[in-house]
Amino acid sequence: MSTIWPETIFQHLKATDVRQVAYVPDAGHKRLIELCEDDDEIRAVSLTTEEEGVAMIGGAWIGGQRGVLLLQSSGVGNCINMLSLQHECRMPIVMIVTMRGEWGEFNPWQVAMGKSTQNALESAGVYVYRADDARDVGETVRAALNFGFNTSRMVAVLIGQRVIGTKNFKKE
Repeated sequence: MSTIWPETIFQHLKATDVRQVAYVPDAGHKRLIELCEDDDEIRAVSLTTEEEGVAMIGGAWIGGQRGVLLLQSSGVGNCINMLSLQHECRMPIVMIVTMRGEWGEFNPWQVAMGKSTQNALESAGVYVYRADDARDVGETVRAALNFGFNTSRMVAVLIGQRVIGTKNFKKE
């Protein structure tokens, strides 16, 4: 697992004047969350469910600030109905999604949503960018931030499981 991409994403968030970051705690986003929490100019908010983040990011935009939602692929399904807020009001939302249920997954409960994430987002009107190599994550996120905020569109970056690494909760 590369450890550079979270710092690169953080730099792009700062350069794009992102002021609010909503997240459900996730090991894949751990370093990025820490960077956001430690920054006095970013309000990082831990959520109980992902759809709360959709509303929070909409509220940030209405209030004149840019926000980003960090979530895991298993939480995307929780957001689909709430995305009608951004769709109907033409408010941007940028989602950075760490993927599970793919390459090397050990948890069968992650597989269904991992397989469905991109199609579910696209069916809801979200533009989807994907990074399966750590070297591509930073530029992919930068492009998504520019696209989302400049065109008032919904966009998600899927960070493949090969980038974040696989989990293994078995004791050896």
